[in-house]
Amino acid sequence: MTSAEKAKSEPLVDLQRLVVSVRRRRRLWLATALVGLIAGGLVALFLPSPPTAVAQILVIHPDDSPTDSGTLMRTDVAVLQTTKIANEALKKLNSIQAPEEFLKDYEGLGLTNNVLQLTVKGKSADEALARAQAISDAFITEYIARNQAAAAATQKALLDQRNQTQNELTTIESGIVTEEAKGRNANPAQLERFYSRRAELNSKISDYDGRAQEAGIGTPKVAAGTQIVDAPRILPHSLLKTLATDAGIGFALGLLAGLALAAVASVVKDRPVLRREISRHLGASVIAQLPKPPRFLRTSRAATRRQRVAVTLVRAVSQERGSVSVLDLGAREVTAALAVDMARELAEKGPVSLVDDLPKVKLRELAGEGPVQVLDRGDVPMAGKERRIGVGSIEPGTAWTDLEFLGKETILVVQTGYANTEWLHTVARQLADRRIPIIGVVVVDPDPRDHTDGTLWDGLHTALRGRAGAVPERKVSPKPVEMFPRERKNGRHPTPYKRAKELGNADQPTKRFAPVSPDNAEAL
Repeated sequence: MTSAEKAKSEPLVDLQRLVVSVRRRRRLWLATALVGLIAGGLVALFLPSPPTAVAQILVIHPDDSPTDSGTLMRTDVAVLQTTKIANEALKKLNSIQAPEEFLKDYEGLGLTNNVLQLTVKGKSADEALARAQAISDAFITEYIARNQAAAAATQKALLDQRNQTQNELTTIESGIVTEEAKGRNANPAQLERFYSRRAELNSKISDYDGRAQEAGIGTPKVAAGTQIVDAPRILPHSLLKTLATDAGIGFALGLLAGLALAAVASVVKDRPVLRREISRHLGASVIAQLPKPPRFLRTSRAATRRQRVAVTLVRAVSQERGSVSVLDLGAREVTAALAVDMARELAEKGPVSLVDDLPKVKLRELAGEGPVQVLDRGDVPMAGKERRIGVGSIEPGTAWTDLEFLGKETILVVQTGYANTEWLHTVARQLADRRIPIIGVVVVDPDPRDHTDGTLWDGLHTALRGRAGAVPERKVSPKPVEMFPRERKNGRHPTPYKRAKELGNADQPTKRFAPVSPDNAEAL
């Protein structure tokens, strides 16, 4: 798979990297959650909820039926939350508050088809009770008046229909009297029609009278039945319950905000946190890992782990004489201590000195008095059998031209999530330009759940498989030689590789490596 195909196959957002980055920023979202918890508790203490009064009203509907799905009660709740009811209640309270603002202080809820619950807030308990009573009275008064007006309008319409029918009946009676006065000359068919119509009109008049009486009877029933069944009362207020509720809400909101902020920061900053990403961007394999150095406890355990890693690194660099550098990227203390441990291991086999070019770290104090000598860069030329370990930094602001004086090869100590992808590419490019091969990368403070492979399989010269010694270079003979005698004798044209081999200009092979038994089992 080519690099272009790899770029196309990579997702826009790596979920594993996102989860690891968010987990590494746990201080951020835990801090925001704690701030939200404290803020919620302070709100409950210093901004308590206002006193709340509750009242229940029994509402009688003239058109109520067992099959009603609550439409009538929803209508009553909607009417309750109108400016008309609010204005009437404010008049009873002698308040100058705007009805629109007053509507925000109370709400209605239909408990059943005939029971309405009213919830009212006030600045004090007495004010909340007074508001609940005024709103209840205003609603009952408006509801009864509305039903009375509807019943009166229905009764008037029925009586008007009855009067019209009565007038028509009077006309029919007159026609019957006129026709009967003719005696034998009366028309029997006409009289039959008059009699039939009179009976029909009498039935209509009786029906209108009954319906008008029923319409008048329903209004007193509604007026007598609609009333306050549960007088306004103050809801009990528990400080502990309110404190726990507000604190829980603040904790949840703070946690969500912190997680969102951590996720956005992980995507925007683009700082590799997985071993495979660090290996790919630096172009070198991860050969060891070290936990974050403890501040108070377990210092001996961390020192033991660091010494084991130092033994592994010494085995990698002890095959050949020369200088090697340990370069830091975000973990100065670990880098200095690791270099000192490596120097002490190498001191058992011969003279070793440390070249201190690491800022803000006292390397001499770490090395102490012993066989390891700490020098400044350029102090004394290196002796024939002396091994030197240069300790430097590759953080932003590094003098790249000075790195080649620290060592011909290098080991990078990289803090996880410290540098972004662009800077890792810069480090790899600068080291390649100065022909400083990277033996491997030591990752500091990796994620404990990171099981990705940090081995680079593309190049043998960047894989830590031990040192078998470099193949000796072929020297070019100064004497003139005959060019390709065998091929010319046989009449064949020489291949480019054979031509380069004869000339001594063939590319020198990379260093071959033999297996190294790793002591850092946790990293490999």
